[in-house]
Amino acid sequence: MAKVIKFPQSVPEKFGVQRASRVRRQSHTDKHGQLSLFTGAKVVRLSKLTPFEEALMLDEEGDRVGAKKMYEKAIREDDCQADAYCNLGILQFLDGAYAGAIDSFTRCLQIDPRHFEAHYNLANLYAEVGNYPLAKLHYRVSIEVQPEFPNSYFNLGLVLALEKDYREAVKSLIRYRELTGDEDHKQVDSLIFALQQGID
Repeated sequence: MAKVIKFPQSVPEKFGVQRASRVRRQSHTDKHGQLSLFTGAKVVRLSKLTPFEEALMLDEEGDRVGAKKMYEKAIREDDCQADAYCNLGILQFLDGAYAGAIDSFTRCLQIDPRHFEAHYNLANLYAEVGNYPLAKLHYRVSIEVQPEFPNSYFNLGLVLALEKDYREAVKSLIRYRELTGDEDHKQVDSLIFALQQGID
């Protein structure tokens, strides 16, 4: 006989996307341990901001259209290309263009397979569309890359609960609780209590 578990009235929502904001200047060859022995011509910039920095500034100001254009320019100019793909993917995700977002996140991962934000945001996207196995995979990879980021544990716990893997969901939520210290944990504690009722 199946047990019916009552979740608390206000189930915490998943945390949102995580923007990549590092300003790194690595070419494709630098990322893989290659020496830059043969550099090309120098590009002289009249503006103090790189295309990625300008895109990030526009993004933070809420100008999605301008930010998209500048992230695309950063990608073309190989300026923080992985981060630019990741942030472009976030904007596509927020606009509901899921196929484009998946493409951008995976292009980011082609450049940097351990890109934390790309794994985390891809997991959020897969959770949003109900593909829980891929969501779990990417949350777990994001945890491998940045084990101290609490939101990955929280979101993984929600996905595990949705798949009725209550024991693992509780473990993940407890880890989230440990990492968040003195924050108010009433909602998480209610969720953990409700999930524990479903564990045989």
